[in-house]
Amino acid sequence: MSDSTLHLDDNNLPGLYQSADKASISAQSVYFCALRLYLYLLIVAAFISYNWPSDAYAAIASAILFLVTLGILIFLRIQRPDDQWYNGRAVAESVKTRSWRWVMRAEPYEQNEKIEIVSKQFINDLKAILTQNRSLSDYLQSGSGINDPISNTMLEIRNLPVVDRLSLYKEQRIDNQAKWYSLKSQFNKRRARQWFWGSVALHATAILFLLYRIKEPTISLPVAVVATAAGAVLTWLQAKKHNELNSSYALAAHEIVLIKGEAESVQSEREISEFVINSENAFSREHTQWTARKVD
Repeated sequence: MSDSTLHLDDNNLPGLYQSADKASISAQSVYFCALRLYLYLLIVAAFISYNWPSDAYAAIASAILFLVTLGILIFLRIQRPDDQWYNGRAVAESVKTRSWRWVMRAEPYEQNEKIEIVSKQFINDLKAILTQNRSLSDYLQSGSGINDPISNTMLEIRNLPVVDRLSLYKEQRIDNQAKWYSLKSQFNKRRARQWFWGSVALHATAILFLLYRIKEPTISLPVAVVATAAGAVLTWLQAKKHNELNSSYALAAHEIVLIKGEAESVQSEREISEFVINSENAFSREHTQWTARKVD
């Protein structure tokens, strides 16, 4: 069993990871808050136009709301918080992968006689990651970024015997990843189902309104408001990508479970190095695919 006093959590990773992680979470929050406000204001503007079709003040209010939504679109286009979100996540995950390779003595950090050599190589790799993502530098927070790139916990784990390092890796990396992907898959599956049925309900309501207008053509019904709400739900569902994330996370969770079974045959430094490399490649594959889709 691994040393229960050692735990490589986010606080014990390099400061670059923590800073990039916070930048990514912040940008994600800004992006979805702006999109949520944009869609909400569109529905409100449509409701005002329907409720007070001949009122001058209502027309002015609707015009103001549409100006605000236009401003939000311009903000999202110029600031691109979604790019900051993906870039921050890419940097954070790259740093985490490199950190686990380093503490497990996996390639290219196998050298153990002179810790200074592999430490310098690790730090140079972190510099390369930051250099490749210079666009994120303006959004990195300096508070956590000044933490040491190699923590005492990382050093202690690296000095453990093969058996203990492997046990710790299975518990704190593989099991954690499998649980995270499994929970995220279930969450996105529920959300996809909820938003789908919400969209069906809105479309059904619009159809019923239109059919009723055939029978009673003089009655005014909020068809445009319902149609706008249905469009907003579809836009939100596409932005959150619940269906795609459900499939992607479920596949990743099953793959990780299979990876864990390969650990039974690991006994030497060379074998643990190969095992960790294969595992980290699998962990990063899902995120790399999403980053590529975002760039496309």
